[in-house]
Amino acid sequence: MRPFQDLIVWQKAHDLTLRVYGVTASFPSHEIYGLTSQMRRSSASVPTNIAEGSVFDEGLQFQRFLGIALGSATELEYQLILSADLGYLAPDDWKALDASLTEVKKMLVTLRKRQQHARSGP
Repeated sequence: MRPFQDLIVWQKAHDLTLRVYGVTASFPSHEIYGLTSQMRRSSASVPTNIAEGSVFDEGLQFQRFLGIALGSATELEYQLILSADLGYLAPDDWKALDASLTEVKKMLVTLRKRQQHARSGP
């Protein structure tokens, strides 16, 4: 079993989560139990599911957790759009977070495909 901290996708997802926590700290106080909480939970769900799935190494269970992480990343994608449209996120912040999120999503898709290929054999 490889430590999940060694996975680059986990490292990038963790960094993204820290950045989401940072930007949401300046969101309006009336959003603390709304959008702020949702964004923090969905962003944290990505590295959390990568970590949880990593104990299964390869196989169906790891793929399932990677799928959940991908779903949470897509949820965050919408929440970033909403935050920008509401004026809570500056355009530069939105672009940077969206670029990081896109990278994480691509890495998750690639890792899932690799896991599928490893399961199906040569």
